[in-house]
Amino acid sequence: MGEKTRVIFYEDRNFQGRSYEVMNDCPDMFSYLSRCHSCRVERGCFMVYDRPNYMGNQYFLRRGEYADYMSMMGMSDCIRSCRMIPMHRGSYRMRIYERENFGGQMYELMDDCDNIMDRFRMSNCMSCNVMEGHWLMYEQPHYRGRMMYMRPGEYRSFMNMGFSGMRFMSMRRITDSCF
Repeated sequence: MGEKTRVIFYEDRNFQGRSYEVMNDCPDMFSYLSRCHSCRVERGCFMVYDRPNYMGNQYFLRRGEYADYMSMMGMSDCIRSCRMIPMHRGSYRMRIYERENFGGQMYELMDDCDNIMDRFRMSNCMSCNVMEGHWLMYEQPHYRGRMMYMRPGEYRSFMNMGFSGMRFMSMRRITDSCF
């Protein structure tokens, strides 16, 4: 268990140019690299963001090589910040709500849900409370479209978090198999 998470970012595609190694959260890559176009995740899982301070579009990276993730993920800009996802051992629990501030219909999830409309007849999810585990929420059913990383905590309004045009229609747990 003593192995630390580790990702190496490179300025250019195909692991070229200057590199910077990250073993923790990094709110602004610009301090270390003027640009960032490829990376190698050696251990663990990370979320990467195309804006500083964990803002903008988010992408999930598990162990592997990403020689040109800009074209692979359709990123408009290079990676500007990244956040380490801690390994979670134990159960997963999240409550999703139809409206902001935990209003409207509420459903509790303990496993992945590929379509909240099919499963709960719920057409919108505007807030949630993550009680246990780390989750990814997706804009479209079947884990497609833009995503958002959710750590344990209360999320009263996705609109106030900069996701005004997004609806979350599927969600999945970040489990041991991701690492």
